[in-house]
Amino acid sequence: MTTLSPTKVSRLSSALPFALSFGLIPLAIFVSQQGHWWLVLLPLSSWGLFSLLDAFIGLNTDNADLETSEGDLYWYRLITLIWFPLQFALIFGMIWHVTHTTHLSGSEKIWLFFGIGVISGTIGINYSHELMHQKNRVERWLGDLLLASVLYCHFRSEHLLVHHRYVATPKDPVTARYNEGFHRFFPRVLRQSLVSSWGAEKAMLARKGLGAFHLSNPFARYAALQGGMLLLAFLLGGWAGVGLFCFQAFVAVWQLELVNYIEHYGLTREHLGDGKYEHVKPRHSWNAAHRASNWLLINLQRHSDHHYKPDRRFPMLQNYTEAEAPQLPYGYPVMTLTAMIPPLFRRIMNPRVRQWRKLYYPEITDWLPYKHATNPMPR
Repeated sequence: MTTLSPTKVSRLSSALPFALSFGLIPLAIFVSQQGHWWLVLLPLSSWGLFSLLDAFIGLNTDNADLETSEGDLYWYRLITLIWFPLQFALIFGMIWHVTHTTHLSGSEKIWLFFGIGVISGTIGINYSHELMHQKNRVERWLGDLLLASVLYCHFRSEHLLVHHRYVATPKDPVTARYNEGFHRFFPRVLRQSLVSSWGAEKAMLARKGLGAFHLSNPFARYAALQGGMLLLAFLLGGWAGVGLFCFQAFVAVWQLELVNYIEHYGLTREHLGDGKYEHVKPRHSWNAAHRASNWLLINLQRHSDHHYKPDRRFPMLQNYTEAEAPQLPYGYPVMTLTAMIPPLFRRIMNPRVRQWRKLYYPEITDWLPYKHATNPMPR
């Protein structure tokens, strides 16, 4: 019988809080059997529970040792590696279950798949984000599969080729403009991110002398993976299964874009002329050090460091102080909920954006509306 050394036990115990999200899988199975008001527990457990934990547990400003070896991160990596088969089984198992049993009404099925979409968006897309940034081929494939399960594969191309390059500039569709409400942001991003991701891949192929429809274009893989998911949903549940699958995918994407909305809201990089901008700095991302929501989101809220070192694994992401990077007043779960009420969100965030401008760009007094690439932030 093999035993874990004290060092390995310590690493496991440090990683375990990040696995709290795995409790959502049995919870989803439980509420699917109960129906009725039990179904609201799925969104409440991810949004409400972790917001309450943030209030009681507080902040975590500790930083991991950057000399930590890859081997020491085994348990953290395992969390992201095993999520896809669990999410896959949950989505398609539930499609089969609700289309072959009659104990749930139509509205209950919709509520159930709303909750599943919250899981696949809050956890699944977030884990895919971690995986797509890694060099390991298996991890990147798992990231693609997670995105295919929410019909949003092009997010990989948009995120890696557009967002990280153009964040906090008018060229990045995902950077929310100052005063832009989420209900305007969301449809704009759905449209523009698809166009920008296709354009980025097309430009890469052109530099290699290849056409946009060459098979090496990852959009061919995206189409095959997403088509396979839709086919499986149909085989398991017919058109009702396809509808429920697409509904949870929409909810998941809505969750993703809520997070995208708050991560860079109102922040801009200085325009240097000739279409060039200053380098990305910690000041160009909103951060949150709230401990519990960082467990849920595997340190996504340490967003400035992610933009500094995109392939840095989540346990190694560093916290920044308020003097180094702008801080959100609450964790992402609370901030995304407020984003759904634009007047409330603006009341919370606009004064902080204006303070950010005074702190980092005091020489700029004439801020033009930040809407179009032809109207950049002036010098």
